[in-house]
Amino acid sequence: MTLADRLARVDAARRPRPLVELVDRLSAAGHLRGSRASDGRPIAPTGIGTETVTSIAADSRAVRPGALFVAVRGAHADGHDFVAAAAAAGAVAAIVEQPISGAGLVQIVVEHSRAALAGAAGWWYGDPSRELGIVGITGTDGKTTTSFLAAAALDAAGHRAGLVGTVELRIGGEAEPTPEHQTTPEAPELERLLRAMADGGDAAAIIETTSHGLALERVAGIAYDAAVFTNLSHEHLELHGSFEAYRAAKLSLFERLAERRPAKTGAGAGLAWPRVAVINRDDSSADLFVAVSREAGARVLTYGAEPGADVRAGRIEEDARRLSVAYDAPSGPARLSLRLAGRFNAHNALAVVALGEGLGLDPVAVRAGIEGVSGVPGRMERVELGQPFMVIVDYAHSPAALETVLDLLAPVAAAGGGGLIAVFGSAGERDREKRSMMGRIAGDRCRLVVVTDEDPRGEDRMAILEAIAGGAESAGRRRDRDLLLIADRQAAIAAALERARPGDVVLFAGKGHERSIIGPGGALPWHERAAVEAALSALGFNGS
Repeated sequence: MTLADRLARVDAARRPRPLVELVDRLSAAGHLRGSRASDGRPIAPTGIGTETVTSIAADSRAVRPGALFVAVRGAHADGHDFVAAAAAAGAVAAIVEQPISGAGLVQIVVEHSRAALAGAAGWWYGDPSRELGIVGITGTDGKTTTSFLAAAALDAAGHRAGLVGTVELRIGGEAEPTPEHQTTPEAPELERLLRAMADGGDAAAIIETTSHGLALERVAGIAYDAAVFTNLSHEHLELHGSFEAYRAAKLSLFERLAERRPAKTGAGAGLAWPRVAVINRDDSSADLFVAVSREAGARVLTYGAEPGADVRAGRIEEDARRLSVAYDAPSGPARLSLRLAGRFNAHNALAVVALGEGLGLDPVAVRAGIEGVSGVPGRMERVELGQPFMVIVDYAHSPAALETVLDLLAPVAAAGGGGLIAVFGSAGERDREKRSMMGRIAGDRCRLVVVTDEDPRGEDRMAILEAIAGGAESAGRRRDRDLLLIADRQAAIAAALERARPGDVVLFAGKGHERSIIGPGGALPWHERAAVEAALSALGFNGS
């Protein structure tokens, strides 16, 4: 059954529900704005009659007769400006932060529309997170690989896991690529996916939980059982404004572990699902995450190379394709043989070992699940068509990730008598500060830097490239010699491969698994690996 079929079943199973039922729930949760009772609880609005809700929409263009419209303030538009349009399309009620005069429908005034949207979505889809074990994975880098490993470990331990993430959506044991450039979906879509998992017999759900998803309340209705922290570095300051605010958003996932929840029903009832916090002991912010988690009442397990880690890395052996990690854990010493390249994947794997320890899973099954993962699309993905140099496609799009990958590949290039070539860009309408940082990181490490489009969106594409180039120039790169600015990504790929020498390692970073490039006119089809293979073929490489 396809994902579309499963979601269609979810939609077909929804039945009209009384609006007053939702209002009571929002009131009990403290979402309503207005007068309050003597005990401080908000009083539900008057005027609610026999209206029934047949769907929920935060986009007036998606409103159908009987819908509840939620007016959300966004970066480019304010949903309050579209309440009248929603009413004209048949909405029976609207959730708003301020009353809209003359709208012609019931209005429920709340403190924060986004939080109320999450509450309404959970109500509409029957709170599926109460039926599933929910594992949230957050951090700047490593979320996707850790999510894949966690799902595999749970599967191997007999608790089939669904997955919501950057690369893949997995429901009922079947997977499809994630269609949008959005790791954590908006609340209605996320709850819809979780409902499909619960209905499809999944016992757990792994959710890549981004700082956007946390700060914008997309996950406010989710009852998390476990939270995993991978790391924290410079990223997404266009939304949060400061590193401290970015960190606070990540911390809020662990604060959510304090929420009490009833025992699971359905397939999720096969495990006790204790509250567990898994934290990278080697990260400089680890102590904060540990303190917040303990205050939330969660069992804390740390992992890493630090002496105090609960799951502590020992000897690590690696080559260009595999990774062997010895470690000590509460269940005893063991070794992992990973079919993944990159020393950083030792941390991702140990995070899942710690998760298994916290959830009480069979350690042997956890290791088997982890070792069974042969790769993640767009993560350290090799492209081999018989060329005399290595080609890697990776999603690295933050300064720390780019630095980590280049430092991993540098000795490989040196061993082959070559150098590094990096092809990358930076997203438009996103964190501007990281652009020059990434340019300098590449300039310090690469013999050739090629700067190109990532997702320029509505920004001037050349202005983005200039900002990155400035960082590369500060590291000594020179334009039109060892620094190229080529906005067209296909042309940039071709230019880099044309200049590659035997023994070089060519890294194409930033797009990874994604299937589009977002420009001012919207999304255009894109497939990084296919583009690289086409460029190699044009150079006469067609082998394997």
